[in-house]
Amino acid sequence: MPADLQIAIDGPAASGKTTVARLLAQRLGVVYVDTGAMYRALAHAALQTQTDVDNENALVRLFDQQIRVSLDREAQLGFRVFWKEKELGQDELDSPVVTAVVSIVAAHPLVREAMVREQRRIAAEGSVVMAGRDIGTVVLPKASCKIFLTASVAARVQRRRVQLDNSGVDVSAHELTQEIEERDRLDETRKISPLAKASDAHVIDSSTLTADQVVGEICALLG
Repeated sequence: MPADLQIAIDGPAASGKTTVARLLAQRLGVVYVDTGAMYRALAHAALQTQTDVDNENALVRLFDQQIRVSLDREAQLGFRVFWKEKELGQDELDSPVVTAVVSIVAAHPLVREAMVREQRRIAAEGSVVMAGRDIGTVVLPKASCKIFLTASVAARVQRRRVQLDNSGVDVSAHELTQEIEERDRLDETRKISPLAKASDAHVIDSSTLTADQVVGEICALLG
């Protein structure tokens, strides 16, 4: 395996890219980074500090001063993300209040510039599997392998519902459908780095596939 292997996995909300990217990184023995968790960490910090999510400059300062990513293959997430000195867990990052504002936070150009700088710095340290919405198009445009992972809305709603049920959050399928469709609209129409498939990305529809099956398809592409 090349010492500087870069695998970019993009896709819409709840398409399975986080789970797939983590499993793939484990199988390959490389670092995994979910860029969405970085935006969610900033959204969490903004809510906790009562920072206006429409205040772009304040969000950038908050990111620079209070958010830190630490690479650790042994961590539950595959890496660690901190707000101040507090490590944030999956429940905090995926909470409904964070989900409600993260697309607003992520739409700010200066926020994305700050995030991309940090993401590229991480990727420069060695082989990496990176998941997000603009990895193959913006963050790592020269990635060795690019995957665009998609799934039907129904499949994505079911996955998100299982995830929330496991966290003790009760949300109806109707509410989740509206949430996911609105996330898609915001991600696909934002002016800076919208969700889009890179021209050289391999498309995988995960609607009827397990995460292990998707990982197997990606490994086959890698040869």
